Amino acid sequence: MTTQPTQKLDTFPNPAPERDYLIHFEIPEFTCLCPLTGQPDFATFIIDVIADKKNIELKSLKLYMWSFRDRGEFHEAVTNRIMNDVIKAIAPRYCRIVAKWYVRGGIYTDVIVEHQKKGWKPAPKVDIGLTAPQTGNSPMARGA
Repeated sequence: MTTQPTQKLDTFPNPAPERDYLIHFEIPEFTCLCPLTGQPDFATFIIDVIADKKNIELKSLKLYMWSFRDRGEFHEAVTNRIMNDVIKAIAPRYCRIVAKWYVRGGIYTDVIVEHQKKGWKPAPKVDIGLTAPQTGNSPMARGA
């Protein structure tokens, strides 16, 4: 196999560092192992980033997320580890990670962590009355 999981997040220069803009990642096939039972845990990770000087390269993000497949970690620990690694890699202005863990023992678990760079203030939200999207695959159609 030419592609292997890795704990390294590759980066590239932010092409528009003068502007705040949202980068939205959805990773619906995340797996790791329960540290107590060794059984697989499944989650969808949603990572929203407002980059500063660097962005995360997509293929490295995929391989990074894949690297947890054979590791045993609690939901809270793995979610916070991913946040720490994103902060270390790109020092974002803002990052929010939502880990939506699939049901285990009749309980769904969501772990949500946020980071805001010291001194950064978000611009006020502007509502310009966007029209409805034409497809069901856009962030607006999903309630973003």
